[in-house]
Amino acid sequence: MSNPPFLAGIEDPLFLAPQAGVSESPFRRLCREFGADVVVSEFVSADGIVRNSARSHRYLRFEEVERPIGVQIFGSAPAMMADAAALVADMYGPDFIDINFGCPVKKVVKRNGGSGCLRDLPLVRRIIRAVDDATSLPTTVKIRSGFDQASRDPVGIARACEDAGATMLTLHPRTRSDMYSGQARWDEVRAVVAALSIPVIGNGDVRTGPDARRMRDETGCSGVMIARGSHGNPWIFREARAALAGKRPAAPPTVEERFEVCLAHARSAIALEPDQKRALLEFRKHLSWYTKGLRDGRTLRTRIFETETWEGVESLLSEYLETLRAGRAAA
Repeated sequence: MSNPPFLAGIEDPLFLAPQAGVSESPFRRLCREFGADVVVSEFVSADGIVRNSARSHRYLRFEEVERPIGVQIFGSAPAMMADAAALVADMYGPDFIDINFGCPVKKVVKRNGGSGCLRDLPLVRRIIRAVDDATSLPTTVKIRSGFDQASRDPVGIARACEDAGATMLTLHPRTRSDMYSGQARWDEVRAVVAALSIPVIGNGDVRTGPDARRMRDETGCSGVMIARGSHGNPWIFREARAALAGKRPAAPPTVEERFEVCLAHARSAIALEPDQKRALLEFRKHLSWYTKGLRDGRTLRTRIFETETWEGVESLLSEYLETLRAGRAAA
């Protein structure tokens, strides 16, 4: 098995999954700092890229420190996907182009994008060939196991992708109908690994560092992609790297470290958004994740969501820490 160039020299690579509204540049950089080997952009509409949508192009920008990075695009028209890939390659120069055949969101699927394409394997092949022919960059794909239970055929879908020119494949072993419910069927990752000669990346239900090791050991996958397990938890990459190496993981972050990283993440996000009110609204999900599991965390989140300024958020986090330290001192 030969790895694409962006994986050269990386053993057991850890990927940050492409996630709309989550895997933005600030979070990608943060995850790289904590041990993610490869990051992927939020998925971007090929139509938006070709029409020169300012919003679409905002999603495509990245810093050099984020490399290796892939840009993920979605769409259902092979010619437009090819044009979008060529534009991305020429204007931004990522390390690879990834095609989204996995998104289960209704507004994407109803236009036959994302996992909607899985209902038409000849179309999947045409899209991959068109994108691969349009650039000199490696073409990779991310798929689900099928559109629904009746069409569930991860090995057949994966073979079609490899035959069409994909140089790496990521499998999230759920169908579109499953959405994110139930348990990801890692045995399907193992079956795809056995069937393909290109690297297969396992994705789904990796919520802890030890989960990443189990995914590798149980499936034989070439790398592990982490999605929801990273929410408010970039430390998962540090834990996963330790687990993969058979080492004792570092101590979990203290509340102080959690808030320090949260604020650094927030400041980076603010710098990218001229509209400060919009920036705060978009970052609230991250604030919710960073404060999950804390004592009186629900009360803290309620107060944060009532706050309309970043200064107010910082003040609430500082107040929480002061109360926490006072409680420790009293104990």
